[in-house]
Amino acid sequence: MMAKLTLISFPTCPFVQRAVIALKEKGVDFDVTYIDLANKPDWFLALSPLGKVPVLKVERDGHEPAIVFESAVILEYLEETAAGVKLHPADPLERAQHRSWMEYGSQLLGDIFKFNSAKDVTELDAARQGVLAKFKRLEDTVTGPFFAGEQLSYVDTVFAPAFRQLDALETVVHTGLFDGFPKLSVWRQALAVRPSVKAAVPDNFVELHLTRLRNNDAQVLKLAA
Repeated sequence: MMAKLTLISFPTCPFVQRAVIALKEKGVDFDVTYIDLANKPDWFLALSPLGKVPVLKVERDGHEPAIVFESAVILEYLEETAAGVKLHPADPLERAQHRSWMEYGSQLLGDIFKFNSAKDVTELDAARQGVLAKFKRLEDTVTGPFFAGEQLSYVDTVFAPAFRQLDALETVVHTGLFDGFPKLSVWRQALAVRPSVKAAVPDNFVELHLTRLRNNDAQVLKLAA
Protein backbone atom coordinates (compact mmCIF):
# COMPACT_ATOMS: atom_id res chain seq x y z
CA MET A 1 0.00 0.00 0.00
CA MET A 2 1.30 3.43 -0.94
CA ALA A 3 2.36 5.63 1.94
CA LYS A 4 0.14 8.56 2.86
CA LEU A 5 1.92 11.78 1.96
CA THR A 6 1.27 15.19 3.49
CA LEU A 7 3.13 18.23 2.17
CA ILE A 8 3.54 21.02 4.71
CA SER A 9 3.53 24.19 2.72
CA PHE A 10 3.37 27.96 2.41
CA PRO A 11 1.21 29.29 -0.47
CA THR A 12 3.90 31.25 -2.34
CA CYS A 13 7.07 29.31 -1.51
CA PRO A 14 8.94 28.38 -4.73
CA PHE A 15 10.62 25.42 -3.07
CA VAL A 16 7.25 23.93 -2.15
CA GLN A 17 6.11 24.35 -5.74
CA ARG A 18 8.88 22.02 -6.93
CA ALA A 19 7.48 19.21 -4.82
CA VAL A 20 3.89 19.87 -5.87
CA ILE A 21 4.82 19.84 -9.57
CA ALA A 22 6.64 16.53 -9.14
CA LEU A 23 3.76 14.96 -7.22
CA LYS A 24 1.29 16.10 -9.88
CA GLU A 25 3.48 14.84 -12.73
CA LYS A 26 3.76 11.45 -11.08
CA GLY A 27 0.04 11.28 -10.32
CA VAL A 28 0.61 10.77 -6.59
CA ASP A 29 -2.20 11.48 -4.12
CA PHE A 30 -1.16 13.82 -1.32
CA ASP A 31 -2.60 16.22 1.22
CA VAL A 32 -1.42 19.78 1.84
CA THR A 33 -1.19 21.55 5.18
CA TYR A 34 -0.49 25.29 4.98
CA ILE A 35 1.34 27.18 7.70
CA ASP A 36 2.17 30.84 8.25
CA LEU A 37 5.95 31.19 8.02
CA ALA A 38 5.78 34.46 9.93
CA ASN A 39 4.11 32.65 12.84
CA LYS A 40 5.31 29.06 12.71
CA PRO A 41 3.28 26.72 14.91
CA ASP A 42 5.09 24.72 17.56
CA TRP A 43 4.08 21.41 16.00
CA PHE A 44 5.79 22.45 12.76
CA LEU A 45 9.00 23.51 14.50
CA ALA A 46 9.00 20.15 16.25
CA LEU A 47 8.83 18.41 12.85
CA SER A 48 11.14 20.60 10.76
CA PRO A 49 14.78 20.65 11.91
CA LEU A 50 15.48 23.76 9.80
CA GLY A 51 12.13 25.45 10.39
CA LYS A 52 11.56 25.70 6.62
CA VAL A 53 9.08 24.39 4.08
CA PRO A 54 8.56 22.13 2.30
CA VAL A 55 8.34 19.24 4.70
CA LEU A 56 6.96 15.91 3.52
CA LYS A 57 5.27 13.75 6.14
CA VAL A 58 5.31 10.07 5.15
CA GLU A 59 2.93 7.70 6.93
CA ARG A 60 3.31 3.95 6.33
CA ASP A 61 1.36 1.12 7.90
CA GLY A 62 3.22 -0.29 10.89
CA HIS A 63 5.68 2.59 11.08
CA GLU A 64 5.92 5.86 12.92
CA PRO A 65 5.34 8.88 10.63
CA ALA A 66 8.59 9.93 8.96
CA ILE A 67 9.69 13.42 7.96
CA VAL A 68 11.63 14.35 4.83
CA PHE A 69 12.79 17.96 4.55
CA GLU A 70 14.55 20.11 1.92
CA SER A 71 12.98 20.26 -1.55
CA ALA A 72 15.86 18.58 -3.41
CA VAL A 73 15.75 15.60 -1.03
CA ILE A 74 11.97 15.35 -1.35
CA LEU A 75 12.30 15.22 -5.14
CA GLU A 76 14.85 12.42 -4.92
CA TYR A 77 12.60 10.46 -2.55
CA LEU A 78 9.69 10.80 -4.95
CA GLU A 79 11.83 9.67 -7.86
CA GLU A 80 12.85 6.53 -5.99
CA THR A 81 9.46 5.61 -4.54
CA ALA A 82 6.62 6.98 -6.67
CA ALA A 83 5.27 5.22 -9.72
CA GLY A 84 4.69 7.08 -12.95
CA VAL A 85 7.00 8.98 -15.24
CA LYS A 86 10.64 9.33 -14.28
CA LEU A 87 11.74 12.95 -14.04
CA HIS A 88 15.49 12.27 -13.93
CA PRO A 89 17.46 10.98 -16.94
CA ALA A 90 18.37 7.28 -16.86
CA ASP A 91 22.03 7.94 -17.68
CA PRO A 92 24.09 8.63 -14.50
CA LEU A 93 26.15 11.42 -16.09
CA GLU A 94 23.08 13.19 -17.48
CA ARG A 95 21.40 12.77 -14.10
CA ALA A 96 24.37 14.38 -12.37
CA GLN A 97 24.32 17.25 -14.87
CA HIS A 98 20.62 17.78 -14.22
CA ARG A 99 21.26 17.91 -10.48
CA SER A 100 23.91 20.55 -11.14
CA TRP A 101 21.42 22.66 -13.09
CA MET A 102 18.89 22.23 -10.30
CA GLU A 103 21.39 23.88 -7.96
CA TYR A 104 21.89 26.60 -10.58
CA GLY A 105 18.13 27.17 -10.43
CA SER A 106 18.32 27.62 -6.67
CA GLN A 107 21.03 30.22 -7.16
CA LEU A 108 18.84 31.98 -9.74
CA LEU A 109 16.05 32.15 -7.17
CA GLY A 110 18.46 33.98 -4.90
CA ASP A 111 19.16 36.52 -7.64
CA ILE A 112 15.43 36.95 -8.29
CA PHE A 113 14.88 37.48 -4.56
CA LYS A 114 17.46 40.29 -4.62
CA PHE A 115 15.76 41.75 -7.69
CA ASN A 116 12.35 41.64 -6.00
CA SER A 117 13.57 43.01 -2.67
CA ALA A 118 15.90 45.79 -3.89
CA LYS A 119 15.17 49.05 -2.06
CA ASP A 120 16.81 51.48 -4.48
CA VAL A 121 17.92 51.80 -8.10
CA THR A 122 21.52 50.81 -7.39
CA GLU A 123 20.47 47.57 -5.69
CA LEU A 124 17.95 46.87 -8.45
CA ASP A 125 20.49 47.34 -11.24
CA ALA A 126 23.00 45.07 -9.50
CA ALA A 127 20.36 42.39 -9.01
CA ARG A 128 19.28 42.73 -12.65
CA GLN A 129 22.81 42.03 -13.81
CA GLY A 130 22.90 38.90 -11.66
CA VAL A 131 19.71 37.57 -13.21
CA LEU A 132 20.79 38.44 -16.75
CA ALA A 133 24.15 36.70 -16.33
CA LYS A 134 22.39 33.48 -15.35
CA PHE A 135 19.84 33.90 -18.13
CA LYS A 136 22.67 34.19 -20.68
CA ARG A 137 24.16 30.87 -19.58
CA LEU A 138 20.72 29.24 -19.59
CA GLU A 139 19.94 30.56 -23.08
CA ASP A 140 23.07 28.81 -24.31
CA THR A 141 22.14 25.55 -22.53
CA VAL A 142 18.39 24.90 -22.70
CA THR A 143 17.19 22.59 -25.49
CA GLY A 144 13.50 23.52 -25.63
CA PRO A 145 10.62 23.44 -25.25
CA PHE A 146 11.65 22.16 -21.79
CA PHE A 147 15.15 22.16 -20.38
CA ALA A 148 16.29 18.94 -22.04
CA GLY A 149 13.74 18.62 -24.84
CA GLU A 150 10.20 17.35 -25.07
CA GLN A 151 10.07 15.63 -21.68
CA LEU A 152 9.68 17.54 -18.43
CA SER A 153 12.46 16.90 -15.91
CA TYR A 154 13.30 17.87 -12.35
CA VAL A 155 15.28 20.79 -13.74
CA ASP A 156 11.99 22.16 -15.05
CA THR A 157 10.33 21.73 -11.65
CA VAL A 158 13.06 23.96 -10.20
CA PHE A 159 12.91 26.73 -12.81
CA ALA A 160 9.12 26.89 -13.17
CA PRO A 161 8.61 28.59 -9.76
CA ALA A 162 11.41 31.07 -10.52
CA PHE A 163 9.85 32.04 -13.83
CA ARG A 164 6.43 32.22 -12.15
CA GLN A 165 7.66 34.97 -9.82
CA LEU A 166 8.78 37.01 -12.81
CA ASP A 167 5.54 36.25 -14.68
CA ALA A 168 3.60 37.65 -11.71
CA LEU A 169 5.75 40.76 -11.72
CA GLU A 170 5.27 41.17 -15.48
CA THR A 171 1.52 41.61 -14.92
CA VAL A 172 2.28 45.11 -13.60
CA VAL A 173 5.83 45.93 -14.78
CA HIS A 174 7.78 45.21 -17.94
CA THR A 175 11.11 44.10 -16.48
CA GLY A 176 12.82 43.45 -19.82
CA LEU A 177 14.62 40.47 -18.27
CA PHE A 178 13.54 38.08 -21.01
CA ASP A 179 14.32 40.46 -23.87
CA GLY A 180 16.88 38.90 -26.19
CA PHE A 181 16.44 35.40 -24.79
CA PRO A 182 14.10 33.62 -27.24
CA LYS A 183 14.79 30.08 -26.01
CA LEU A 184 14.17 31.11 -22.42
CA SER A 185 10.93 32.78 -23.45
CA VAL A 186 9.71 29.56 -25.12
CA TRP A 187 10.73 27.54 -22.06
CA ARG A 188 9.04 29.95 -19.69
CA GLN A 189 5.79 29.83 -21.68
CA ALA A 190 5.85 26.03 -21.99
CA LEU A 191 6.15 25.75 -18.21
CA ALA A 192 3.47 28.36 -17.51
CA VAL A 193 0.77 26.36 -19.32
CA ARG A 194 1.77 22.96 -17.94
CA PRO A 195 -1.13 21.65 -15.80
CA SER A 196 1.13 20.54 -12.96
CA VAL A 197 2.80 23.97 -12.85
CA LYS A 198 -0.52 25.81 -12.91
CA ALA A 199 -1.83 23.62 -10.08
CA ALA A 200 1.22 24.17 -7.86
CA VAL A 201 -0.01 27.48 -6.41
CA PRO A 202 -3.30 28.96 -5.19
CA ASP A 203 -5.46 30.76 -7.76
CA ASN A 204 -4.58 34.10 -6.17
CA PHE A 205 -0.81 33.58 -6.34
CA VAL A 206 -0.16 36.70 -8.42
CA GLU A 207 -1.90 38.97 -5.94
CA LEU A 208 -0.24 37.26 -2.98
CA HIS A 209 3.18 37.73 -4.56
CA LEU A 210 2.59 41.35 -5.55
CA THR A 211 1.20 42.16 -2.12
CA ARG A 212 4.39 40.89 -0.52
CA LEU A 213 6.44 43.11 -2.86
CA ARG A 214 4.25 46.13 -2.09
CA ASN A 215 4.53 45.52 1.64
CA ASN A 216 8.31 45.43 1.27
CA ASP A 217 8.34 48.66 -0.75
CA ALA A 218 10.09 46.88 -3.64
CA GLN A 219 11.92 49.25 -5.97
CA VAL A 220 10.99 47.16 -9.02
CA LEU A 221 7.31 48.06 -8.64
CA LYS A 222 8.21 51.73 -9.02
CA LEU A 223 9.19 51.01 -12.61
CA ALA A 224 5.46 50.88 -13.35
CA ALA A 225 5.25 54.60 -12.66
